[in-house]
Amino acid sequence: MNFKLTRPIVFFDLETTGINVSRDRIVEISVVKIFPDYSEKTKKRLINPGIPIPGETTEIHGISDEDVKDAPTFRQVAKSFFEFLENCDLGGFNIIKFDVPLLIAEFKRCDLSFSTKDKQLVDVQKIYHKKEPRTLAAALKFYCNEKHENAHGAEEDARATIRVLNAQLEKYDDMPSTVVELAEYSNPKDPSFIDMMGKLRWRNDEVVIGFGHKSGMSLRELADKEPNYLQWILRGDFSEDIKIIVKNAIQGEFLQKSKQSDKNQVENSHSVF
Repeated sequence: MNFKLTRPIVFFDLETTGINVSRDRIVEISVVKIFPDYSEKTKKRLINPGIPIPGETTEIHGISDEDVKDAPTFRQVAKSFFEFLENCDLGGFNIIKFDVPLLIAEFKRCDLSFSTKDKQLVDVQKIYHKKEPRTLAAALKFYCNEKHENAHGAEEDARATIRVLNAQLEKYDDMPSTVVELAEYSNPKDPSFIDMMGKLRWRNDEVVIGFGHKSGMSLRELADKEPNYLQWILRGDFSEDIKIIVKNAIQGEFLQKSKQSDKNQVENSHSVF
């Protein structure tokens, strides 16, 4: 190990039902505790989340409802993991944005107050992004070994982007070459998204909010109980597609999921109501 320890550090990773911290649940937890003498201790558990695992999520991590049907709930193992993490620092990849907040939420649901105030958090993704900048100039240097002489000049940026894409296609044999395939590769469409950014999403046949503290609440429920929130969306910096759907929801007319493509669903919302 090239890093120095004064107390144990736990590197951990969560597989979950999705990426919403307040709504989604853990389906697998793996933790590796490294002690100051660099000895290790590992704990790993499949977890029954108590809610269905979406098919698109199973495609990512390979864990299905069938895999966890006989697994313990997080409540049943929470104390064991809580104690395992005591007096330890934490490490992982993207833990600050996702894994730590979700873990805190899961412990809270089990009446356990998990705090990071006395813990050092080492997020390897943050280090990666600091050391390998995600800029066009960095990409041009990495893929083409060229210096971006006129960075932020619009035409030069556009031409540099073309050179980077060409170099990527030469470097990676598994990359597609058609525009349709490249679009899907670089920006895969989430079937639950109603608008491009997923501010509104399908949950079964209901339109639900896909962001913020109201995430997961349906337009039908908000129109009934918190119409002021929907009015806030109408006044806010949201796309016209979103505002049309929300405006009609306030009037009691709700977008219906059809067999058409997600794109057509949004476009047709102008004429459906």
